Amino acid sequence: QVQLVESGGGLVQPGGSLRLSCAPSGSGFSIDVMGWYRQAPGKQREMVALITTGGITNYADSVKGRFTVSRDHAVNTEYLQMNSLRPEDSAVYYCYARAYIRRTMDQKDYWGQGTRVTVSS
Repeated sequence: QVQLVESGGGLVQPGGSLRLSCAPSGSGFSIDVMGWYRQAPGKQREMVALITTGGITNYADSVKGRFTVSRDHAVNTEYLQMNSLRPEDSAVYYCYARAYIRRTMDQKDYWGQGTRVTVSS
């Protein structure tokens, strides 16, 4: 029903920047919340940033002031701008969406396939 297609990620030096993108595709749904989670080796998946349709955002303490989540409704795409990257930001980043499915009239959570971010000199 809902597919999340991610792009961006890669290798960057400490202090550098990257931008991740995520575009939902499919039909018969509306997006309530989008965001990003990440999972580093040996660690649990953690929330990085969330944004509602109305533009309300929530960030993990570890990324506040460095990361910015945004949505462009005109092109139906979500972004995560990551600045001042640190080695501890290295992880697989997953796009997340909570969607309202019109046919079943309920909400479901969806995940992208993940994109790797490596911060290293």
